[in-house]
Amino acid sequence: MSAGETVVVIPARGGSKGVPRKNLRRVGGIPLIARAITSARESALVDRVVVSTDDPQIAAVAREWEAEVVERPAGISGDTASSESALLHALDALAARGVTTAVLVLVQATSPFIDPGDLDLAIARVARGEADSVFSAVESWGFLWQAGGDGAAGAIGVNHDPRVRPRRQEREPEYLETGAFYVMDAAGFRRARHRFFGRIGFALVPEAAAIEIDTEEQLALASAIAPLIAGPSTLDVDAVVTDFDGVHTDDSVIIGQNGDEFVTVSRSDGMGIARLREAGIPVLILSTETNPVVSARARKLGVEVLQGRRDKAAALADWAAERGIPLDRIAYLGNDVNDLGCFELVGWPVAVPGAHPRVLAAARFVLGAPGGDGAVRELAEAVIRTTQRRSVS
Repeated sequence: MSAGETVVVIPARGGSKGVPRKNLRRVGGIPLIARAITSARESALVDRVVVSTDDPQIAAVAREWEAEVVERPAGISGDTASSESALLHALDALAARGVTTAVLVLVQATSPFIDPGDLDLAIARVARGEADSVFSAVESWGFLWQAGGDGAAGAIGVNHDPRVRPRRQEREPEYLETGAFYVMDAAGFRRARHRFFGRIGFALVPEAAAIEIDTEEQLALASAIAPLIAGPSTLDVDAVVTDFDGVHTDDSVIIGQNGDEFVTVSRSDGMGIARLREAGIPVLILSTETNPVVSARARKLGVEVLQGRRDKAAALADWAAERGIPLDRIAYLGNDVNDLGCFELVGWPVAVPGAHPRVLAAARFVLGAPGGDGAVRELAEAVIRTTQRRSVS
């Protein structure tokens, strides 16, 4: 293996027919392109992460998530363009920047649950010279069929004799390519101009993490299982913005005979806000309604409040821009559908348990404590822990 870097290239065209703007769609609150970048950057053996794209918006998101960008020419950005063409172009672009690539890793943004540890194991095999090309795969025990035989309704067994149905323990597994990642000796890839060459190996990955998104149905499935697979290890943000009803409260209200409204809040949540303020982390309460009780609570907590904002996303964007806080460095805590616009903007959309199903599906992180009973405190402690670890390192 020649000396050089281990480089991840993530091809991400702007066009997609099956799922429009697919690479920017979110799973677990995170754009698919950002999930791919994060998995690659968390790999211990990766030196550089590059996104190859023809799309300015994808390029901007890639830079926000700390990837380099190689602008892909229109000639290799159409529906018929191969991933190999994008890889070869990226290698040439990097070489022009003075980068020598020893191990090349193709990561596909359409696979949202790539474990950095799986990447490291595959990279190590190629770096040690044990294989020239390694791809991600899952064990398959399925009986495959193809159309054919007697008329249109006929079917032919592909990998089995239909007259013989051996038990699972009597069969050898086959291995299904997941499409998540491919690790290659860079020099060998340049010669072959294809991802499969020389000694080819496979890296087994968990079946639950092997979903590949090419349809809206697969996107919905990935969003549904994201909270079960990819819980965050950190909550690294520069500001915290919260809804009020259902977040600082349990979403219930007591109405007096004169129409006055009363809610209950948690002293523990108040302490969480106080700790965020002590840590120098800005906090904003953002509410669709205008209610004196919200103003009173904000004054008590000593935080900013914006009320009566029908377009909460626009209000949040303006607030962040005025303070110079990047949207991807904000955690937004919400519970209902009027929070979804803000979820789309920020890097850390966070939901309380019991939130609307669409909110839970869009959240990057779902808290354990309910609204009005420790949710804000739990979020605050997670942010503070990450901030403290960052300052120590």
